[in-house]
Amino acid sequence: MQRFRVWDLPTRIFHWALVLCVIASFVTVNVGGNAMPWHGRIGLTVLGLLVFRMVWGFIGPTYARFAHFVKGPAAIKAYLRGQWHGAGHNPLGALSVLALLGTLALLAATGLFANDDIAFQGPLYPLVGKEVSDRLVGIHRLIEPLIMLLVFAHVAAIVFYTRVKKQDLVKPMITGWQAGSGEPAKGGGATAFCVALAIAVLAVYGAGGAWLPPAPPAPPAASGGGAPAF
Repeated sequence: MQRFRVWDLPTRIFHWALVLCVIASFVTVNVGGNAMPWHGRIGLTVLGLLVFRMVWGFIGPTYARFAHFVKGPAAIKAYLRGQWHGAGHNPLGALSVLALLGTLALLAATGLFANDDIAFQGPLYPLVGKEVSDRLVGIHRLIEPLIMLLVFAHVAAIVFYTRVKKQDLVKPMITGWQAGSGEPAKGGGATAFCVALAIAVLAVYGAGGAWLPPAPPAPPAASGGGAPAF
């Protein structure tokens, strides 16, 4: 059987790491309490993954590049008419990819400034204060159902392709190989990977707030002692 390389290893690791992070984020936010600090750490991980993917979308291999799969309305119409043939993300699936990445980026960004009114504060909460943080928490909560809807739509599309079109989309994302004849992915490489990884690490460092000055110590509690007044 003919096959060709379509998905590179960094893209595959990104994909499955993001899947695990979305699941873990959903679990921790519903558990709440002591799980919220882990929810924040997962959010930072998601942010790092997204920054890596954005950079990789410009300097990575063929099928990972946005220029390869993000097309205009003409390509989408051709795909809907059955006139598009290619490897990697199809023009309609590209819209789903962009929607997922954009929504997750907004979730991660608003989470950096969030608070839960109890004990959790996002790493950049000191930059905005309580009032702005509460507004961003409202936006964060509004987006949560949207990301779940996008995830369900993504899974439904995979099932549709597997059952109806007899095209397995999961196996190539695991092995990197796609059955059939096609042009193997080119580009990327160790240097491009190191650049994308370095930018992602810097983004997580900045978003983690380690560069912020430490919070001032709490004022001492007022003493109830002293000499009685006469």
